[in-house]
Amino acid sequence: MKDQFDHVRSWVFDLDNTLYPPTARLFDQMDARMNAWITREIGVTPQEAQALREGYLTQYGTTLGGLIEHHGIDADDFLRDTHELDLKNIAPALHLRAEIDRLPGRKIVFTNGSRRHADRVTEALGLTGAFDAHYGIEDAKYVSKPRPEAFDRVFTAEGLTPERSAMFEDMAINLTIPYKLGMRTVLVSQEDVAQPDHVHHVTDDLAQFLSRING
Repeated sequence: MKDQFDHVRSWVFDLDNTLYPPTARLFDQMDARMNAWITREIGVTPQEAQALREGYLTQYGTTLGGLIEHHGIDADDFLRDTHELDLKNIAPALHLRAEIDRLPGRKIVFTNGSRRHADRVTEALGLTGAFDAHYGIEDAKYVSKPRPEAFDRVFTAEGLTPERSAMFEDMAINLTIPYKLGMRTVLVSQEDVAQPDHVHHVTDDLAQFLSRING
């Protein structure tokens, strides 16, 4: 395993359900807050809000993308409200911190959530200072993974060299572009999933996987 990552000097980590497990259920809170925001700000029923959100997720990859396209909303206001979550189910990840600290080169977070959300969650995980930068959807000009523009904008801002980089994600589709760019790709999943051709590795324990890379 170590030999397959010896060339890597940039480590890109998704945030939600990647650096912490899905059992924290932060998305349950986020879904409820998004539905409430849409109901209040767009002026629809809760049932209509749910239907809108599901449709926009399918068409644009995020609820935000559809709201910007069809309703001209204030994206920053939406992100501030919907990402202000209760983080009581997030526990410090001491083993993960130790292994991230051992990785050579730059380490960044790249999330479809807001940069503030990344700041808050990494702090709750005990990962403050573990990463050289946090990139949120605002850094991709509100375009989300898996769209190529999102990767292009963030990777350009970072000055990242794909051939010397690796990306860790909980959604296989979000690894398609990194794979095409020449990155090493790792799917982090608690479920028994088939391994797509564009995914080099699958793990259900990120800290343990990083320990194998570190040797």
